Amino acid sequence: MGTNLVWVWVVLAVVGLLLILFSAKNEDGSPSSSVEWGYLALLGGAFGLLSGYMSFGSVMLIIVLVTGIIWALDKWLLAKKRPPGERAPHYIDFPRGFFPIIAVVFLLRSFVAEPFQIPSSSMRPGLVVGDFILVNKFDYGLRLPVTNQVVVPVGKVERGDVVVFNYPEDEKINFIKRVIGTPGDVVDYRNKQLTINGKPVEHVSAGDLEYLEKGLMLVRTQQFQETINGKTFHTLVMPETPVYIPNGVRLFAGRENCEYREDGFTCKVPQGQYFMMGDNRDNSEDSRYWGFVEDRLLVGKAFLIWMNFGDFSRIGTRIH
Repeated sequence: MGTNLVWVWVVLAVVGLLLILFSAKNEDGSPSSSVEWGYLALLGGAFGLLSGYMSFGSVMLIIVLVTGIIWALDKWLLAKKRPPGERAPHYIDFPRGFFPIIAVVFLLRSFVAEPFQIPSSSMRPGLVVGDFILVNKFDYGLRLPVTNQVVVPVGKVERGDVVVFNYPEDEKINFIKRVIGTPGDVVDYRNKQLTINGKPVEHVSAGDLEYLEKGLMLVRTQQFQETINGKTFHTLVMPETPVYIPNGVRLFAGRENCEYREDGFTCKVPQGQYFMMGDNRDNSEDSRYWGFVEDRLLVGKAFLIWMNFGDFSRIGTRIH
């Protein structure tokens, strides 16, 4: 987390605390609306600070536990000791009011669907910067929050799925890529041709495509239609660029399973892990550089674009 952003969260939390401590009361003795704003600011500041050191799900769990404990203490103990008609103190009233809302959001995000914003061009042409997507959280099994361990198996990860996962080099960050190799698969990519288990992936030209990178640089690419495991989608390549940049390859876990050559590379996917690549093949940081993705890092399967403020026509588009 950048130093400037840390100070933003600190200031927000301090302002919230000052509002809670020094806001005037209403005429009937109840807390003023500024106290509620103070709790919201304190919650936002704490959330931002904690997010710099742990995953979004972990922060959500902590907040659910804290507000839930306050709610339970008041319901089963403190409320019984208050005289009839007496209002709960604001430090009990506001946290217990937040609890049901936060708990519902946490449960929906953990077990049903999670929103995600596309941050880069690595999945063009299917997904573009500015797309807000939904991720199915139970397609790959019902998983425990935070630990992400499967407790109820439902479905399996398949080649060709578009998946959101925790970035192996920094698990607080989410990435989105396409599953190219599942456990035991041999993935070969050379001269822009992808081969899985010795079988070349269907690779049909679909014309040229241009797009603006970060709204500034015009990128010219060739578009292809590919089919993996019955899933058909489009990919982009730039013929003049290499299939990977050697200096970008890290010493990742399982690196011995990969062989890098001048014209491409071959990797055998270890058990319990997956090989991911972006559809924008020459503009994607993926498994060819930082290695395999463990099953525990999977967030879910991307299935729908629910918003793009720059292009409303993309709303409702299914992800293939």
